[in-house]
Amino acid sequence: MNGSVASVTTLVKTIIARGLGEKADCFLCPSFVHVTLVCDLLNNASSEIRLGAQDLSDQAGGAFTGEVSGPMLSELGAGLVLVGHSERRQGLNETDHLVSSKYKAARAAGLTPVLCVGETQAERKNGDTEKIVGRQLRVVVEECGLELMKGSIVAYEPIWAIGTGLTAAPEQAQSVHAFLRETLRECSPALADETRIIYGGSVKADNATQLFEQKDIDGALIGGASLDAEQFLSIWESAEK
Repeated sequence: MNGSVASVTTLVKTIIARGLGEKADCFLCPSFVHVTLVCDLLNNASSEIRLGAQDLSDQAGGAFTGEVSGPMLSELGAGLVLVGHSERRQGLNETDHLVSSKYKAARAAGLTPVLCVGETQAERKNGDTEKIVGRQLRVVVEECGLELMKGSIVAYEPIWAIGTGLTAAPEQAQSVHAFLRETLRECSPALADETRIIYGGSVKADNATQLFEQKDIDGALIGGASLDAEQFLSIWESAEK
């Protein structure tokens, strides 16, 4: 919930002007109220950058005041949407089953879901990282089925490393990514090979290269650093390399 029309316009125009895009895909997920603005900026520049959204309702329409549906986002030009972001799981008490329902809703609207999973500091301290992220992933696989999992993206967000001053070493992140891929492999070897697993734990310009060098880290879900064009472009450049 950041940005104004002026600041978002400046940010997106800067990213478009200097964006790379030959090797690494890029998508921007603005606030709902800025989706049309960002869509127009991307279209007017004939940019290869894709548009996404930060969340969606699990309902396709109806009397759900304040909610935004998948078909609405698709009609506005969005192609991707985050589901189960840590801030919604933690701050708004979204359950695994609600996240699964949102995942289905995204698929029904023709959107690519970015399924976010991650553990708290207490859960990591108790040695429950794999138990937590494994459960979050398996619920969606079991409730949605392998067919709906094809072509999706999984984002690992260690909640304890977001805005806390703590950071996950690249090797720590890789370990969880490898576990998530193995969890997918248990369901389908092909699914494990084709699924992008991206990392979302305070990715910055100074740690992006080391993270992207890890075998099972296929990209980044960038939070605070995405509000700074220079940081964002530097991370994108690291992904390109």
